[in-house]
Amino acid sequence: MIDDTMTEAELKMVAAVDHTRAEFAKIRTGRANPALITDLPVEYYGTPTPLQQVAGVSVPEPRMLLVSPYDASALKAIERAIAGSDLGLNPSNDGRVIRVVFPELTEERRREFVKLAKERAEDGRVSVRNIRRSAKTEIGRLRDQGEITEDDERRADKALQEITDRYVGEIDGLVANKEKELLEV
Repeated sequence: MIDDTMTEAELKMVAAVDHTRAEFAKIRTGRANPALITDLPVEYYGTPTPLQQVAGVSVPEPRMLLVSPYDASALKAIERAIAGSDLGLNPSNDGRVIRVVFPELTEERRREFVKLAKERAEDGRVSVRNIRRSAKTEIGRLRDQGEITEDDERRADKALQEITDRYVGEIDGLVANKEKELLEV
């Protein structure tokens, strides 16, 4: 019973770390990253559709994205979606593809992105801690029902804390790397 609870908690913690990593990918650095725009909603035949479903995105140069629509009629809608996003990007349309050039980040904008990264990291840590709390409650319930002993509960709590510390540490490492990447000029 304890093993099942621990395994489930660890799987959820892995998912929380992966989600945090995906959130970091959406935070802009000086380099072009397709993850920044692939989830943007594009008005495609009256339906908001993620950009990745209506166009291919490639990185021909370190500070440029090339968006190639699968359907040429979606070109204007894609351009509007990118321009209307809060990323501060200015797409240029040549009739077949859209080029998105990433301007250099100012020091102030870099600091804002570092702050945003730290907020996302804290969200990830809170998520991991909530998973720990849920697993701890389940272990306590098992003890209350007499399915495990108090010693088993103490050992499980200690193991659960070690797992939690490992994943919180992983998130801390991710945010440190992202901060270094953002402040790199």
